[in-house]
Amino acid sequence: MSDRDRTAQFSALAVFRIFLRLGLTSFGGPIAHIGYFRQEFVQRRQWLNESAFADLVGLSQFLPGPASSQVGFALGLSRAGLAGGLAAWTGFTLPSAILLLALAHFAQRLTGPAGTAAIHGLKIVAVAVVAQAVWGMARTLTPDLRRAAIAVMAAIIIFLNSGASGQIIAIAAGALAGTIFCRDARMPPKTQMVSPVSNALGLGALAAFFSLLFGLPFLAARLHSHALAVFEAFYRSGALVFGGGHVVLPLLRDAVVAPGWISTNAFLAGYGAAQAVPGPLFTVAAYLGSVMNSPPNGIAGGLIALIAIFLPGLLILTGALPFWDRFRVKVGAQAVMRGVNAAVVGILAAALYDPLWKTSIGGWTDAALAFAGLLLLTLGKAPAWLVVAIVTVCAVGVAVS
Repeated sequence: MSDRDRTAQFSALAVFRIFLRLGLTSFGGPIAHIGYFRQEFVQRRQWLNESAFADLVGLSQFLPGPASSQVGFALGLSRAGLAGGLAAWTGFTLPSAILLLALAHFAQRLTGPAGTAAIHGLKIVAVAVVAQAVWGMARTLTPDLRRAAIAVMAAIIIFLNSGASGQIIAIAAGALAGTIFCRDARMPPKTQMVSPVSNALGLGALAAFFSLLFGLPFLAARLHSHALAVFEAFYRSGALVFGGGHVVLPLLRDAVVAPGWISTNAFLAGYGAAQAVPGPLFTVAAYLGSVMNSPPNGIAGGLIALIAIFLPGLLILTGALPFWDRFRVKVGAQAVMRGVNAAVVGILAAALYDPLWKTSIGGWTDAALAFAGLLLLTLGKAPAWLVVAIVTVCAVGVAVS
């Protein structure tokens, strides 16, 4: 092994340790994670400057996939090559994935009034958290009447067609509307981001992204493999979600609840519990893969789902890095993404009503708990894990009193 290879290995190990600490302590969702990364890598370690970091965040927001995980992967990639990128992703993802796999194991053992109430409390928390996300995203991504109208259009499309095809149609309609109506906003600054990825590797990653996206459904249907079908469903969810975080909710629900792999109650309970753990929200896939009704489930199912949902975001980020500087300054590209982002707000707003509100709120008491959770998140600035604990304890108290 050459000295260069040894250096890369040690650098990758160092990257893993840094991101493992962040994975253990980064509560608060993707926006908070970006803040933690800025503090650690721009201010403290000075791996890159503010301009380069802003470019990296802009790229992750433009692409489908989990934004904070993509930023972390790119930071590791720039520090120690592909091994460093994988080390960063593993370190940041591992803590929450382990916690959610453990929750999936113990959640199936929760029985009796208190256990049922605890699961119901987690579903109520999900209502509060997604309501906060809808409000925050609407203020940022639909600041004018044109983009607000695109969001409403997307919500209507989802109400008329709640399946995966409806979500794809809503995103495509948002992109078309953005191209027509959102071409006059301010352009990004003309700074340049240094890419650690060659053009050849970037093109290979893009080819793999699209080959899997279009090839997996065909293979799953021909081979009649449930494991492959699970991998395809989670890969599709990760490949089609723009905005990351809570936006994955409707895609995952259609992928795993609609075919009967997971009950609505189990799905929403896991989604609520995911708010209480650090690290990326996409690790809810580990919980979902573990609690499926038929094999592969357990740890194997959790790992299949976890890898599948993150893989497309990492592939498309790797593919975009060499070409981002030339692409991002084009007026048409920026207009498309303004329309897509506005459509995402409408998709998430539709999901807030169905399935969240319809299946989680059974009366005035549930509504009051959800509203209290929302107030704690917005006005009280309480961390999500604390809101999860408070609302769940209150739900249990109401049930057993």
